[in-house]
Amino acid sequence: MPNRLAHATSPYLLQHAGNPVEWWEWGDDAFAEAERSGRPVLLSVGYAACHWCHVMAHESFEDEATAARMNRDFVNVKVDREERPDVDTVYMAATQALTGQGGWPMTVFLTPDRRPFYAGTYFPPTPRQGMPAFVQVLDAVGSAWRDRRDEVVASAGGIATQLAEQALIAAPGAVGEAELEAARTTLARDFDATYGGFGRAPKFPPSMVLEALLRDGSEDTLAMAHRTCTAMARGGIYDQLAGGFARYSVDAHWVVPHFEKMLYDNALLLGVYTHLWRRTGDALAARVVEETVDWLLRELRTPEGAFAASLDADSLDEAGHLHEGAYYAWTPDQLVEVLGEHDGAWAAEVFTVTTAGTFEHGASTLQRLGAGEGEVERLVSVRARLAEARARRPRPGRDDKVVAAWNGWLVDALAEAAVVLDRPDWLEAARVAAQTLWDLHLVDGRLRRTSRDGRAGTATGILEDHGALAAAYVRLACATGDPVWVERSRTLLALVEEQFGDGKGGYFDTAADAESLYTRPHEVTDNATPSGLSSALRALRLMARLTGEDAYARRADEAAATVGALVGRAPRFAGWLWADAVSEVLPSAAPVEVAVVGPEGPERDAMARLAWRLAPAGSVVVAATEGSGGFALLEDRTARDGRPTAYVCRGFVCRLPVSDEAALGAELQRAA
Repeated sequence: MPNRLAHATSPYLLQHAGNPVEWWEWGDDAFAEAERSGRPVLLSVGYAACHWCHVMAHESFEDEATAARMNRDFVNVKVDREERPDVDTVYMAATQALTGQGGWPMTVFLTPDRRPFYAGTYFPPTPRQGMPAFVQVLDAVGSAWRDRRDEVVASAGGIATQLAEQALIAAPGAVGEAELEAARTTLARDFDATYGGFGRAPKFPPSMVLEALLRDGSEDTLAMAHRTCTAMARGGIYDQLAGGFARYSVDAHWVVPHFEKMLYDNALLLGVYTHLWRRTGDALAARVVEETVDWLLRELRTPEGAFAASLDADSLDEAGHLHEGAYYAWTPDQLVEVLGEHDGAWAAEVFTVTTAGTFEHGASTLQRLGAGEGEVERLVSVRARLAEARARRPRPGRDDKVVAAWNGWLVDALAEAAVVLDRPDWLEAARVAAQTLWDLHLVDGRLRRTSRDGRAGTATGILEDHGALAAAYVRLACATGDPVWVERSRTLLALVEEQFGDGKGGYFDTAADAESLYTRPHEVTDNATPSGLSSALRALRLMARLTGEDAYARRADEAAATVGALVGRAPRFAGWLWADAVSEVLPSAAPVEVAVVGPEGPERDAMARLAWRLAPAGSVVVAATEGSGGFALLEDRTARDGRPTAYVCRGFVCRLPVSDEAALGAELQRAA
């Protein structure tokens, strides 16, 4: 019989709707029941594509005896961290403080007034490698609550107070050339010159840091960015048959990924590889952009036109067992079975599929380290046949909820890639996704975090949702020439100031009128995704450059100053802040505003595309007919002799207009 999760919008919660555990969704009703019954709350946090979340669910939450213990002693609350990142953030801080580590599934025990007193991550069904069995944890916590409740409550109060005091660790400071040099030096020490990336295994795609390196543009920073992007694109973390990146590599060589594919990774990396192509003309970067967009449109696009959250790591193997990576890994015999003896042996060499295996059970992930590059037609044929055969395998599950921030980052990157690579179909896909978010996620004038099957969820949008979507709308306004997106971005940024400001120049992650947790999240570092602050900062900068309004630039400066010290101290966790500082500090990287006015047609499109490609990152480019309204950048701009004419400006102070591509290129070079 289904439990209370049967009516949830989150696919992750719905995965647990058939558990014998009497789950509650996060909310006042669950905590009221804990208070009424005198039981503590067992909070379990995970997400749909999480491998170990599935493992713990199968081992413990589907077990009748374990569920009976949980139901007797606890009020059990299940949370999708992607739907409620605010809940995840504050209790992850508690878990890390109590255990020294974090991860998912996350298990936290709370008092009925929501304060944590014990926490962990994955617990096995039997004692293993120093970890207690989950039932042992349940019994110990239940016993402590019954026999020493006053002590537990006092401990919870102390933990909550300490965490609340630590939550607002400021890192104010101005960023100048010395701080940028310190960031370069620090990052160079962590750089893996052999395999690319930073630090040791596991390695996550350093998307925000790569953006900063590309903006910096020195010989050394470009080399680090290029080496890392190339290694990832040729490694097992990238799907060599269908495109798209997995979440991270378990090794330092990018060979074996943790196989789930997240929308946010692919959105952010799409922007990075587009930028890499703009800076270098690298053919591999262009291929990755095209394949990744094709994969996104094919695998993650929802019927409403937005993009789903993720694909699972796990799928059924040949024996019918759920196994991580089963959809993606190959043995030499499987290649021969699909391709025949000759092409199968060749494919094994091209994709580094060995008899010993690079993954598990004699299977290998597919890499593309350079073999066979000269045999283009053969490679195209082999990839197509393998992709067709793989498509007949049981497919990984899809978490089809739509997350506002993740779609915002994708629309931002997709709109730029569409214009740079002359793909109007991509631009239309970005526009439809943006419209879907506006139509579906704006409810009574406020932004919702998620939706599914055309129905908005109940969780309110957090700072990153507003910032990511506001930036995307500015980018779309530039790419389409439609000023409606400027006004929509203005609406979202007004909400940012109204609901998220911290009174000190920075921002909280949750709205002022959102549910009150025991501490208000205020995360300023980039991790797997940009922080809410850096997302808002990106939107403010783009809006300031497009509109010329000082208020946006002033707020961006104030916000950046609240966290500036992070750039020199911890550049790996301040990538977008570092990128912003590069644009503000280095004259060679300073963004420009470009207006291209004139009649529609190939000539105007070509000039706009050139401007998008050559202008420094963070620039704005608008192309429209003469006299078009809605953009301050276009006011008083005229087409000379009826031809498309470009104006290259900085701070709305413009150089002489030009009417051909060569002259525009020269102007952009001079502006740099």
